[in-house]
Amino acid sequence: MNLEQLLNDLNNFVWGPIMLALLVGTGIFLTIRLKFLPWRNLCYAVGMIFEKKEQHEGDISPFQSLMTALSATVGTGNIVGVATAMVLGGPGALVWMWISALFGLSTKYGESVLAVKYRETNSVGEMAGGPMYAMKNGIGGTLGSVMATLFALFAVFSSFGIGNMTQAHSIASAIHTSFGVSTTVAGGIIMVCAFLILVRGIHSIGMVSSVIVPFMAVFYFIAAVIAILTNISAVPAGVAEIFRMAFSFDAVAGGVGGSIVASMLSAMRWGVARGVFSNEAGMGSAPIAAAAARTDHPSRQGYVNMTGTFFDTMIICMLTGLVIASSGVLGTTDPATGKLVSGANLTIMAFRSAFGDSAPIIVSVALSLFAFTTILGWEYYGEKALEYLVSARPAIMAYRIIFSLITFVGATTTLEIVWNFSDTMNGLMSIPNLICLIWLSNDIAKECFDYEKDVIEHEKD
Repeated sequence: MNLEQLLNDLNNFVWGPIMLALLVGTGIFLTIRLKFLPWRNLCYAVGMIFEKKEQHEGDISPFQSLMTALSATVGTGNIVGVATAMVLGGPGALVWMWISALFGLSTKYGESVLAVKYRETNSVGEMAGGPMYAMKNGIGGTLGSVMATLFALFAVFSSFGIGNMTQAHSIASAIHTSFGVSTTVAGGIIMVCAFLILVRGIHSIGMVSSVIVPFMAVFYFIAAVIAILTNISAVPAGVAEIFRMAFSFDAVAGGVGGSIVASMLSAMRWGVARGVFSNEAGMGSAPIAAAAARTDHPSRQGYVNMTGTFFDTMIICMLTGLVIASSGVLGTTDPATGKLVSGANLTIMAFRSAFGDSAPIIVSVALSLFAFTTILGWEYYGEKALEYLVSARPAIMAYRIIFSLITFVGATTTLEIVWNFSDTMNGLMSIPNLICLIWLSNDIAKECFDYEKDVIEHEKD
C-alpha cells in the first residue's frame, strides 16, 4: 500500500460514521444539558451581533470576531460541498445538514464560552484562547496539557492544507475557468493579497473580514434568491422531494433528483458530514477567533459566535440546496464521462437556469471570495495554535510569511497527499475538543444559566 492510499484510508476512517456520531452526539448532549437555551435564544443572539457595547478586554469587536470565524467557515463547502452531498446522499441530505447544524448551535456556543472563559494575554498584549487553553486551564494537569498540545499540532498542520492550499487551488481554478487567467498569475495575486493582510495580524484580518464577509454573503444571498424565484414553480415539488428522501429507507428521486438512489442512512451520512465540514461545529477552530473578542461575559460571545453556524449552514448552504433542487439539474449525467455532474459544476448548472452564461462568473466570484476569506481565518487559527506551542514572536512572523507563500503553491499545484493529510488533521482536531466540551460541560452550563439569569432575564424586565 502506497502512502497516498494509506492517507486516503486514514482520512476515510477519521471522517467516518464514528466521528460524525460523536460530533452530532456532543451537540445533542449539550443542547439537552443547556435546556435548549441556544435554540431558545437564537433570535436574541442574532440581534446582539450589531449591538455596540462599551469597550472590554480583547483585541477586536464581537462583530469582527464573528466575521473572522465566518470567514473561515463560509468556504467552498457552501458551494461545492452542498452539491456533492445532494449527489451522493440525494436531495434529502440537505435536511440532515440542517439538523446537524441545529445541534451544532449548542456545540459552537459551548466552544466559544470556554474559549473566552479560559483565554490568556500573550507577550504583546493580544488575547490567546481556544480549545488548547480550555484544556490547559480548565481540565488541567498532564492530561489537559497533552490534549492541548495535540490539538495545537493538529490545527497547525491542518491550516496549511484545508485552510490554505485547497482554498487557493479553488480560487485559481475558478478564475482560470471563468476569466482565462493562468493559475500562476492568479496564485501570485492571491499570495500578495494574503501577505498584505496577514502580516499585520488579527486587527487587519478582523477589519478585512468585517467588510468582505457581509458583502460576499449578501451577494450570494441575492443571486441565490433570484435563481430560486426564477424557478419558483418547481420549489414546492423540490422541497417535498427533499423531505421524502431524507426519511425514506429506500428512495429513488423523482423529477428533482433524476436517477439518484439514496436511502435515509445515505442522506444522513452525507448531510451530516458536509454540514459539519462546512460550519466546523465541534472541530474547535472558530472559538480561537471568539477568544479575541472584546466582551464582558463568555456567554455573550458564545451566543454571538453561535450564529455563525446558523448563517453558514442553515442559511447559505440551504440556499445553495434550494437553487439546485428547484433548477432540475440534480441527477444530470455528464455525457463525456458517464458520471453524475457534481460539485461546483452542478452548482453552476443550477445557477445557469436563471442567469444563463453569466452563471459561471457569479459562482466563480462567490467561490473565490468564500475561499479567500477562509485563508485569512485559518491563518489566524494556525497562528494561535503555533503560538501555544512556540511563544517566540519571530516564529509567529515567519509563520505568517510562509503561510502566504504556500498559497501560491496551492494555487499552482495539486498535491493530493498534502490535502488528504491536512483533512485528516482537521478531523483529528475534533477528538480532544469534543472530550474537552463534555469534560467541561458543567462550566459551560454554569456560564449559560448565570447569563440567562443575570443578563437576559434582566434585559427582558
